[in-house]
Amino acid sequence: QVRVVESGGGVVQTGGSLRLSCEASGNIVKMSRMGWYRGDQRELVAAMTNGEPTKYADAVQGRFTISRDNANHTAHLQMSSLQPAAADVYYCTAGGIEYSDSFYRPFADWGQGTQVTVSS
Repeated sequence: QVRVVESGGGVVQTGGSLRLSCEASGNIVKMSRMGWYRGDQRELVAAMTNGEPTKYADAVQGRFTISRDNANHTAHLQMSSLQPAAADVYYCTAGGIEYSDSFYRPFADWGQGTQVTVSS
């Protein structure tokens, strides 16, 4: 099974910046998608899918930037001009193909989340 781990959350003042990181590990044969979501409802923040335009939530367009390192199966979310409304638990998701139990299987896994707090 693929393991997804987020890091980089914390407390930042209004207007400040924060960089979240995500690392996927396991027998990953192909990484097709990595993205960031927030909250219990898993609202899209930003996502990169092979062959598709990068997606951003309207509220973060121009302030957040997602990036991927395909060789290391990592993704980052650079967040700037943070406002209190951005405070939440941010989850990373990764999807693609893994080699497991002698089979190639699709996977789509989530991390445990990382807390972002924005102080006013």
